[in-house]
Amino acid sequence: MPTDVQTHYRACNLCEAICGIEIKTQGDQVLSIKGDKNDPLSRGYICPKGTAMEDIYTDPDRLRLPVKKQGDSWVEISWEEAFSTVAEKLTAIQEQHGQDSVAFYAGNPNVHNYGSMTHASVLRKAVQTKTHFSATSLDQLPHHLTSLSLFGHQSLIPVPDIDHTNYMLIIGGNPLASNGSIMTVPDVPKRLKAIQQRGGRFVVIDPRRTETAEIADQHLFIRPGTDAFLLMAMLNTLFAENLVHTGHLTDLLVGVDEVRSACESFTPELAEQRSGVAAEQIRQLARDMANIEGAVCYGRMGVSVQVYGTLCQWAIHMINILTHSLDVRGGMMASSPAFGFVKPGESGAGHFAAFHSRVSGLPEFAGELPATVMAEEMLAEGEGQIRGLVSIAGNPVLSAPNGQQIDQALAGLDFMVSLDFYINETTQHADIILPPTSALEHDHYDIAFHRLAVHNTARFNEAVFEPAAGTMHDWEIFNGLGQAIAARKGIEVKSLPSPDKLVDMGIQRGPYSAAAGHKLELTLDKIKQHPHGLDIGPLAPSLPERLCTSDGKITLLADYISKDLERLGADEALTEADELLLIGRRHIRSNNSWMHNSHRLVKGKPRWQLLMHPDDLAARNLAHESQVRIESRVGSVETQVVASDEVMPGVVSLPHGWGHKRAGVSMTIAGAQDGVSCNDLTDDKLIDQVSGNAALNGVPVRIYGVQ
Repeated sequence: MPTDVQTHYRACNLCEAICGIEIKTQGDQVLSIKGDKNDPLSRGYICPKGTAMEDIYTDPDRLRLPVKKQGDSWVEISWEEAFSTVAEKLTAIQEQHGQDSVAFYAGNPNVHNYGSMTHASVLRKAVQTKTHFSATSLDQLPHHLTSLSLFGHQSLIPVPDIDHTNYMLIIGGNPLASNGSIMTVPDVPKRLKAIQQRGGRFVVIDPRRTETAEIADQHLFIRPGTDAFLLMAMLNTLFAENLVHTGHLTDLLVGVDEVRSACESFTPELAEQRSGVAAEQIRQLARDMANIEGAVCYGRMGVSVQVYGTLCQWAIHMINILTHSLDVRGGMMASSPAFGFVKPGESGAGHFAAFHSRVSGLPEFAGELPATVMAEEMLAEGEGQIRGLVSIAGNPVLSAPNGQQIDQALAGLDFMVSLDFYINETTQHADIILPPTSALEHDHYDIAFHRLAVHNTARFNEAVFEPAAGTMHDWEIFNGLGQAIAARKGIEVKSLPSPDKLVDMGIQRGPYSAAAGHKLELTLDKIKQHPHGLDIGPLAPSLPERLCTSDGKITLLADYISKDLERLGADEALTEADELLLIGRRHIRSNNSWMHNSHRLVKGKPRWQLLMHPDDLAARNLAHESQVRIESRVGSVETQVVASDEVMPGVVSLPHGWGHKRAGVSMTIAGAQDGVSCNDLTDDKLIDQVSGNAALNGVPVRIYGVQ
């Protein structure tokens, strides 16, 4: 007798948008995945990634049980043998070479999976190393650092109140492709068009005419890496034209006059010379921010992953603060999630430069060193050399600068264990791989992205399928492996209860709880009664009472910003005559390197080619769709170039996350795709000198034809 068709409601966790989806199943088969029209955040919107959740669940390349490398092959082993072997090998390395000779690397998917966020600490406490890396310093570290400096907590990150915005200035962001980024904003096409429908405008500044720029009211090309000049010139204009207005935050601000002095030399005329954006246009951007009620300035990857990433994010904050666009309707506001609500006394505030990396001396942030130094810390011999690695859902060979050097460094480790369900470009170097269940086989609560959402909601996601016999959830792996290592070391490390219990405890201490005196008296069980998600309400001003700084003030100009402004003022860097500047790009069907084994996400027109302006092609006697060699300081790759006026002259664009045709990788669909890794070109020495964040945009390259 056929199994009944069942309908499940949950959120897609393959990108930051956390769109609500409706999944129909029959037995262990997925019949359909559609947008959940009753989800209060996504409102029925779904992108192609949502339907690909089925592909990951059914993928024959996905590991279900632990595997151990034997020569050039992999063999399945029991969880008991896996935990015992990992515990033995890692502790042996630490006994011989010191606690910090074992490192952690955590990739982007960790924040999309709540079991990893709640339970990785068990394993970290057992290993007892201070050598940690993550994708944070390949992405959003400048956001965290500026939030720590200004607001006292790395996770108190305001986001655009896009549903009430009347003027949105987007710098180096492409939310139509990313579904938002450090801004959880599903259904962003309609939300951006709604700005225009209510008589507002949005402007995009980017070296490429992106998908978002295509529908914007105005798009301005800017030379990669020069955004700081433009932003400082906007600040200069605000002061020069007496447009500064700080509203209800006035009494909280410390150092407004210091900011005025700091931006005096950064005139719009200087910015025009460096950025290519006309001086009068820069002044108009500043005037619009100051004069339009409900204006917001938002900057993302293009301004974060460059040599002035922290300075750019700081300047964006200053623009919002000085135009009364912070903590106001339509401007930048902090979300108020049911779990993870940031307020004074909240743990995990972060710290900066408490110690530095052994070789290059780069600063830590919140206990993590910049990922740009990971390879050199493995390759440079001497006390403190990394000899063992725990990688968790990460693929730095494709996602971090100088990927070839990382590839070499991983190959030389004494031992490596990976928590991952693919044998990819990074995990192929592991000795043991521990695969967790897939998203449809476990429950989930979006811890990170409710903190960044443009509308306050809560949603618990029940598992769609029972996990296969013998498999383990990620949180169970962390508990089990942590206990095995602790037992080996003779120390006590407590396992944690299931993540749903931890989330429930947090919700019952949160702003909507009975303990807080809120009428909702939220618990996780109450949230479960709303399978489409619970609408908690729009963003609202809350910053003064939520500041986590020691004095309850917002000190505007940190010492490290002053020093970096000196660096910017002395910067006369220009490319050589034959050099071009390389930038990345994002596609709606992709999220870094971890979705290319889904046929429905890689089908269609190629998306891996190099984009080059027709004038730059002609100057080099190169033909459209010809093969070219791209060279940088650290590497060389060959790929196909296509003519495109999407990019401005002097700029080329290559997406990251490709380059899967490598020996040892067991991802059939991904391995059949063409394309190269742009991070074989990005430079591990090209960094934001303040934070150590990778500069993945604005990389100088030379391009030659291939005969």
